Amino acid sequence: MTTSRKKTKISVYLDPEVMQMLAEFAARRDRSQSMVAEAAIASFLSPDDAERREAVLARRLDQIDRRITRLERDVGISVESLAVFIRFWLATTPALPEPAAKAARAKAGERYEAFISALGRRLAQGPKLRQEVSEDVDGRPSS
Repeated sequence: MTTSRKKTKISVYLDPEVMQMLAEFAARRDRSQSMVAEAAIASFLSPDDAERREAVLARRLDQIDRRITRLERDVGISVESLAVFIRFWLATTPALPEPAAKAARAKAGERYEAFISALGRRLAQGPKLRQEVSEDVDGRPSS
């Protein structure tokens, strides 16, 4: 003779938003709300729940760490590129006499606007400098 375990009925109070989420989830999975709630409670109370949450958190932290590492690399490339350009510019550009310096300052505004426009186009369509640097370092020709 088999004995069936009878489930115990409980009453809980849920916020309307949580109740709506429960109803939608159960409908999407074609399951009863009672079954979804029971599985959620069992998962919450299981002893390995803390370990699962810790593993999820560790994965997310690893992803953030990798992103920060890439960001540090990209900022380093930017700083080094700027330093190389400044050194080159200072080494190759002689100082202008005062009358020519005034004319150069007037032209600088136009040239700066052209630079900003070109930078905007470059950022919009790529490729990015970090991609080109990676290709150069890897020994592959850049396209």
